[in-house]
Amino acid sequence: MNKYLQQLVELSSFDKALDDFAPRIENVQKVLRATKDELNNVTNELTKIDADVAELASQKAGTNVHISEFNTKLKEISKKSGSAKSEKEVKALNLEEEIAKEQLDAANEEIERLEKLIENKNASKGELESKKTELEGKLKSAETEISSEVEAIEKERNEVYKKRTKLVGEMNQKILTFYEKIRKWAHNTAVVPVKKQACYGCFMQINDKTFSAVVRGEDIITCPHCGRILYKSEQA
Repeated sequence: MNKYLQQLVELSSFDKALDDFAPRIENVQKVLRATKDELNNVTNELTKIDADVAELASQKAGTNVHISEFNTKLKEISKKSGSAKSEKEVKALNLEEEIAKEQLDAANEEIERLEKLIENKNASKGELESKKTELEGKLKSAETEISSEVEAIEKERNEVYKKRTKLVGEMNQKILTFYEKIRKWAHNTAVVPVKKQACYGCFMQINDKTFSAVVRGEDIITCPHCGRILYKSEQA
């Protein structure tokens, strides 16, 4: 294979490898982000539960105030009943007492309902706190593990970059400029193999003359259909 063509094939492989590092790092960090998102969701749920419990506690305190008021009212009615002088007055006090007792019963039922809600909220909070502790441990482990993986990938990328820099320094600048011009639109398919007499960039069949020139590998040949640089693959 022509020396310059060999350099182009090698350079293309370096560029593809360098471009592949970003998604590799992204895939590694996905796990970390997912754990962070889950932890944030749990933290938000805990904050909401605390706000709900505070609101329920406030409602309970207000209801307890009403219960105290109803009990005071019943005591006052009881005193008035002892000194009632007419049947009409007794009936009015009895009705007032009946209403106060109904209100007191309703208030006590409301207290039970609120206490049950608070109990359920606190039970959920306990479960979420356990989950949060578990996620924090998982996040810490993931950060350590991912940090090591990213460091290894970065090291590998630097090695490839050094090789690419060295190769570029040895290449003919006109050929390098020609390659970069194609790469602007073809990206990592600027240099592609020919397999089964087809360009593996546009997958179009090439004529016998072009194919023969590619097989010889003496010159830099471009695809007559798409303009990518062609080289002979092992299967050609």
